[in-house]
Amino acid sequence: MSITLVQPKTKKTLSKTGVKNVVLVEGVRTPFLLSGTAYNDLMPHDLARAAFQGLLTRTSLPRDAVDYIIYGTVIQEVKTSNVAREAALGAGFSEKTPAHTVTMACISSNQAMTTGVGLIASGQCDTVVAGGVEFMSDVPIRHSRKMRKTLLSLNKAKTMGQRLALLGKLRLDFFAPELPAVAEFSTSETMGHSADRLAAAFGVTRLEQDEFALRSHTLAKKAQDAGLLSDVIKFKVPGRDTVTADNGIRPSSMEQMGKLKAAFVKPHGTVTAANSSFLTDGASAVLLMSEEKALAMGYKPKAYLSPTYGTPKVLEKSGLTMADIDVFEFHEAFAGQIIANMKAMDSDWFAQTYIGRKSKVGAPPMEKFNNWGGSLSLGHPFGATGCRLVTTAANRMIKEGGQYAVVAACAAGGLGHAMIVEAYPQ
Repeated sequence: MSITLVQPKTKKTLSKTGVKNVVLVEGVRTPFLLSGTAYNDLMPHDLARAAFQGLLTRTSLPRDAVDYIIYGTVIQEVKTSNVAREAALGAGFSEKTPAHTVTMACISSNQAMTTGVGLIASGQCDTVVAGGVEFMSDVPIRHSRKMRKTLLSLNKAKTMGQRLALLGKLRLDFFAPELPAVAEFSTSETMGHSADRLAAAFGVTRLEQDEFALRSHTLAKKAQDAGLLSDVIKFKVPGRDTVTADNGIRPSSMEQMGKLKAAFVKPHGTVTAANSSFLTDGASAVLLMSEEKALAMGYKPKAYLSPTYGTPKVLEKSGLTMADIDVFEFHEAFAGQIIANMKAMDSDWFAQTYIGRKSKVGAPPMEKFNNWGGSLSLGHPFGATGCRLVTTAANRMIKEGGQYAVVAACAAGGLGHAMIVEAYPQ
């Protein structure tokens, strides 16, 4: 698909002379699928490998040109705990190319990119591949602690008598599995419950949340039909058909969405399955380079990257205001969370009370916000979403003629990430 190139507006640039400017050359992702669908029989490194291979194919990048690989994931497959390394070897990268895996909840691939930017800016590397993967179709389900202790003791038992004695201690409750939950370890609160409380604190109604979710699905469907989601690569699933598109985009109606019951805070909560992101399988990858190296290799970069943490901080550090930003790509974990954040950004009281500012930052204008859909509709593989956000922001600026984008995402543990992305002069 060809993307229409529009000359961006002329503002000051964040690129500097005499330092290593970091550029985004390209970004790709596998189709994001509802968990339990076409990727059901795979493993996380299979998806990650496909993202790597898709990036290599699209850029014609020699594998030995890559200095370092960093990959994000949240719920690790124990067999491939360093999924970055396993996927890199599977994709044909040299065993001499180091690769490590990072986890930072839903901003894991954001952190992978940030680490890559740091390696390039400090002169340690010229070319870094970053990305992330999440595979919710087969999450680890553990035996109970009592059963695990018994099995480990059995492994150490030297005589039949010792083994029989241990087996004799087994009780029915030993067999109850530990099911994983998308919950905070420190509070035992699920993300959905947190979103419901946040929505209530900021007075976000069920109607507002459903309207926002419907907007996300409608814009995603429009972008998909128009061929704008050019970061999606085809993926031939072994033993199945080739997957070519995200399968969670499902525009509904306010009437249908209104019929759903509260999913977390029952019976009066406002967060439902329809206004929440869904469990998703998928992987993403981006090619980051020093500007000098990219141009020397004949690449036309998409954007400059300037990462930091938190939207107000990233704007202040860059000397920009909300009015300077042409594209906003924010992670939509829950509609209630997004709307609550917007209300907070538009509140002088919140700015003064919680972030030490004299006045509000201001909410992003909706005509610039997630115009090609977001996590509510496209899907949210925890470890992969960050790279999707950055690639989409760059592609939107090329298409729309913008110069600056803000990418932002929340994450479990009270974490967040924001990044300024500046369109590369076309």
